[in-house]
Amino acid sequence: YFVSDRNNWWNIYCWKDGEVKNVCSKEAEFAEPPWIFAQSNYDFESENRIICSFNQKGRWHIAHLNTENGKLEVIETPYTYISSLYTKNDYAFFIGGSPREATSIVRMNLKTLNKEALKRSSKITVNSGYLSQPKPIEFPTEKGLTAYGIYYRPRNKDFTAPSGSLPPLLISVHGGPTAAASTTLSLKIQFWTSRGFAVVEVNYGGSTGYGREYRERLRGQWGVVDLNDNVNAAKYMVELGEVDEEKLAISGGSSGGYTTINSLTFRDIFKAGASYYGISDLETFVKETHKFESRYLEYLVGPYPEKKDLYYQRSTINFLDQLDVPIILFQGL
Repeated sequence: YFVSDRNNWWNIYCWKDGEVKNVCSKEAEFAEPPWIFAQSNYDFESENRIICSFNQKGRWHIAHLNTENGKLEVIETPYTYISSLYTKNDYAFFIGGSPREATSIVRMNLKTLNKEALKRSSKITVNSGYLSQPKPIEFPTEKGLTAYGIYYRPRNKDFTAPSGSLPPLLISVHGGPTAAASTTLSLKIQFWTSRGFAVVEVNYGGSTGYGREYRERLRGQWGVVDLNDNVNAAKYMVELGEVDEEKLAISGGSSGGYTTINSLTFRDIFKAGASYYGISDLETFVKETHKFESRYLEYLVGPYPEKKDLYYQRSTINFLDQLDVPIILFQGL
């Protein structure tokens, strides 16, 4: 048994007697990015029954999968993020998180389906009156395509916004860049929403969780597709009438910082931004990055130095005259 995206989605397959069979064909991801090591997203409960986790449009589920007939039975849980799934002695163990709780190590009885948090990553509890709940969004982007994100409205039980006003918007850009934003409770996001900001985490083209074709939008297009999708997310929220178009900000870390700097330099939509250890010079990055990502930019931009012109064009360090809004940079050890 193995996972393959030969049908565009990371589905579970069986190889037997020289033949390959899709155990359960579904427009969903039954795996996390396989370039992150030691992942486990399914395990055998019995000879013909798998406990698996799968992701659809940013939300994870856990389910029983019958390997003989391909029937998938979803198990209801409060968790919207599930990883590191293992089974032993009629129990399933996994890391689970939800919009109201940080991640925990969870034990689930496979007979009764009772769930118990064995260890929590945080003991902090927050009154629900301060917690903004995530809402998946889809929005139009370049070339007539659709991109995805997670929207958080401002929420604070102690305050009401002035009548007729719209909130400022913070676009949050995940790192990776071929990673994805999660709906698990993030106090970093709740910091902003509890203070009157709307927040959108953008799962721009190249993000995982939306199929192989979506991931490959970023092939050779880093610095283009990610920038356009984050800009279009902000425009979409303005068009919906959810946010103030004069109060748009953007922030991100690592590759998200790269997209942040590009957005502030090459577009005029954002009024301010924050880059956390972002990249401003791709030529420096391609020469000095660590071994695990040593060939990453050949996929994301193109071979170097053959595509040296693209590395120059997509590096904001070369176009600082176009940067005319406040930006704060966090960098170093």
